[in-house]
Amino acid sequence: MLVRTFASAVAGIDAVTVTIEVNVSRGIRFFLVGLPDVAVKESQQRIESALRALNYHWPGKQVVINMAPADIRKEGSSYDLPLALGILAADEKVVKGEIESYILMGELSLDGTLQPVKGVLPIALRAREEGFKGVIVPLKNAREAAVVSGLDVYGMENLGDVVDFFNGTRKFTPVIVDLLEIFASEANKYDIDFSDVRGQENVKRALEVAAAGGHNIIMIGPPGAGKTMLAKRLPTIIPPLTLEEALETTKIHSVAGKIDDHTALMTKRPFRSPHHTISDVALVGGGTFPQPGEISLGHNGVLFLDELPEFKRTVLEVMRQPLEDRVITISRAKSTVDYPASFMLVASMNPCPCGFHNHPEKECMCSPGMVQKYLNRISGPLLDRIDIHIEVVPVNYDKLSDSGKVEHSSVVRERVVRARAIQAKRFESVKGVYSNSQMSSSMQRKYCHLDESGGRLLKTAMDIRGLSARAYDRILKVARTIADLGDSENITAEHISEAINYRNLDREGWAG
Repeated sequence: MLVRTFASAVAGIDAVTVTIEVNVSRGIRFFLVGLPDVAVKESQQRIESALRALNYHWPGKQVVINMAPADIRKEGSSYDLPLALGILAADEKVVKGEIESYILMGELSLDGTLQPVKGVLPIALRAREEGFKGVIVPLKNAREAAVVSGLDVYGMENLGDVVDFFNGTRKFTPVIVDLLEIFASEANKYDIDFSDVRGQENVKRALEVAAAGGHNIIMIGPPGAGKTMLAKRLPTIIPPLTLEEALETTKIHSVAGKIDDHTALMTKRPFRSPHHTISDVALVGGGTFPQPGEISLGHNGVLFLDELPEFKRTVLEVMRQPLEDRVITISRAKSTVDYPASFMLVASMNPCPCGFHNHPEKECMCSPGMVQKYLNRISGPLLDRIDIHIEVVPVNYDKLSDSGKVEHSSVVRERVVRARAIQAKRFESVKGVYSNSQMSSSMQRKYCHLDESGGRLLKTAMDIRGLSARAYDRILKVARTIADLGDSENITAEHISEAINYRNLDREGWAG
């Protein structure tokens, strides 16, 4: 008897429907074809044990299984459930009536329990696109899949529940998730706040500008000045995720297996902070079987690189292209995968090996050559791609002990949201551009007009500091954001002056 069940294979952050054809006929052999990997081939032992635990038996006949399309590699243990259901239905132990209306995914334990799998959200989205009635997944994946409306999602604890569902011996209720309620209850909940930081008003202002325009930023200062503390609070002032952004972000984390069983949808912008020993592949993604890297896990959020010079130079250099294109392409001999990588880069570093260069009180023990060598660990092209360079100085006792009122993240976020709204209206006719940091050269000429005094000021700064053409572009973009925060239609000399001050860590002259 021939039976078809349906599953999905994840490619990049999207899913492809896999048709599993099971034929049980006379004979005693078992064949599994369709480019399965070792984990899929080992499913026979897991399925046999699960069937015995539920008082079923492996058919005493020849079982032939084909997984189509045969040119796509089938990886992992998530095909256990559709394979087991196909075998039972082909052996007439399960009524096959509605099996072809559902996508089935799940790993089987030896006792028949269903274990969670990766990539459930893109699988559910593909099922809805192709007109399936619903999906059946492990109970721990159910809330994640239920985010997709117009689809019946059933979370099952074990193989026996799935058999009872298709045989009609028990009734099951679809899992329902209220997206609006999730957004309302979780979107703005943070355990940390900008008001936790005393002093550092100039750095807070720089972070506000960065958040308002989606600009990359680097903070440089001695140990203990508050660089990491400030960076961790940046997501609290970035505008909340839209539903479209939340779905895309959740898809990436789902494919990477980073979604826990209590999370239906990611409602907060991701904050990723990899250690400086990270490899090239772990940062940008890839591997033998490609997976998203840290830059993609930080998509629509913040990627924080603490102690930037300590990262391997090759690791930093591979970020140059994603910083410009906001997508990373992983190419292999037989496939190419695109992962989105539209993140805000926030970096921090000490000014020198000992950490006290330009410190107001402590003496630096490094020679000028050592300071320059330390800064040279970061290439000029990468530094040029960072819009804002801000120096962080230590906070004195008076500011630390000051119990006066400090601005909360919610207040800063309101200003940032207003500035982003201005940019959204400005770029509404341009696909793929949502903030000032994404402007092209032609768009800069259209939206970044300078008056005579502003032009003279920028020319003088470029001549004195030896700024590159890319730095010129960055200054204009940052000045446009500062003007938006001030609700100003035109860029004035004041806006240019502030933007130039955010390039004060360019190499020329800074290291002495």
